[in-house]
Amino acid sequence: MELENIPAIVTGGASGLGLATAQLLASKGARVSIFDVKEGEGRSAADALGVVFNMVDVTDEASVKAGLERGEAAHGPARILVNCAGIAPGMKTVGRENIAHSLDTYRATVEVNLIGTFNVLSQFAARLAAEPALGEERGVIINTASVAAFDGQIGQAAYASSKAGVVGLTLPVARDLSQLLIRVAAIAPGVFLTPMVESFPKQVQDALGQQFPHPSRLGRPAEFAQMVEAIISNPMLNGEVIRLDGAIRMPPK
Repeated sequence: MELENIPAIVTGGASGLGLATAQLLASKGARVSIFDVKEGEGRSAADALGVVFNMVDVTDEASVKAGLERGEAAHGPARILVNCAGIAPGMKTVGRENIAHSLDTYRATVEVNLIGTFNVLSQFAARLAAEPALGEERGVIINTASVAAFDGQIGQAAYASSKAGVVGLTLPVARDLSQLLIRVAAIAPGVFLTPMVESFPKQVQDALGQQFPHPSRLGRPAEFAQMVEAIISNPMLNGEVIRLDGAIRMPPK
């Protein structure tokens, strides 16, 4: 699918991997709508890129519906969806003084990372189903998993299982949507230089980067965005989860 003048949605587009994706898509001529709960950052990013911002809570059906409607009013029916919205709390299953993992924290992580992803993609696909195909496809959905889905570390029970759910969604949803000519894929990034990682001390960042076999550094958000573009441009890429991780396999901690 060519990107020029194609309406696209990026959730979590106010920062990190989502922002890099919005930047690349906009630079290729796509008509981008950023969905995010961070209104200040989202509006600033949208103004800088010349795209549209919609404050959307991915866990809320009505919020997503309204965001899709506003995006469509601005740009027409979206053909591309990139789900980057997510949270990554760290907490052990049993913590100090034998305190059990907070169920609220676990539930919130699954709600945003897994249920939020499905909420947006299902509503997006339902709207797109009414649109004519562009050649041999109607559109593309790209979700964000994580290497934690396969190599979850100590303290990542909630995060890893939510991202494993995103991996598990990929093939069945691709099969569900095949009759609608909508492709579905997921990217499982390793450790990338997102705002959270950039807040770590430099020595911690360097130590993390050295764990990557090659290239021996942290991932750059622009490299995630490049993979998004590659998936969009290749019509045979469907139902797959792609690790983007410099060959790292995460240690227990």
